[in-house]
Amino acid sequence: MQLQVSEIIIRDRIRKNLGDLSGLMESISKHGLMNPIVVNSKKELIAGHRRLESVRRLGWETIQVRVITNLDSATNLEMEIEENLHRKSLAPEELADAYVLLDKLKRPSLVTRILLWVKNLFSRLFKKHPR
Repeated sequence: MQLQVSEIIIRDRIRKNLGDLSGLMESISKHGLMNPIVVNSKKELIAGHRRLESVRRLGWETIQVRVITNLDSATNLEMEIEENLHRKSLAPEELADAYVLLDKLKRPSLVTRILLWVKNLFSRLFKKHPR
C-alpha cells in the first residue's frame, strides 16, 4: 500500500538521532525502497523512521507502507524496539567477502573477456554483407 509521505505522523521515537542518512539515501535512489515502513491504522510511524526521512529528503511524495491494525501503545513501542534491537551489522570480514564477490560479478574474468573478444572478431569477419 502507498501513502503520502506528508500523511505519516511521527510521534516521539526511541531513536533521537537519525545519524548520517547519505548512504541510505544513495541506496534508495539507486535501488528503490527495499523494505516498506510500518504504520498503524492512524498512520503513525511504528518502524522505518530513517527510511521515511530519507525518502522525504529525496522528494518522494508517496512511500510503500505496511499497515498493522489493532495495536495498543505498548505494542507499538515494543515493535519499534524490536526493529532496532535485532538489527545486526555485517562483520568486517563478511563485508569484505561481499565486496570481493561483487567485484567478480561486475568484472568478467580474463577468460570471459577473451572469449567475448574472439566471438566479436568472428562475427565481424563472417558478417553477411548485402549484395
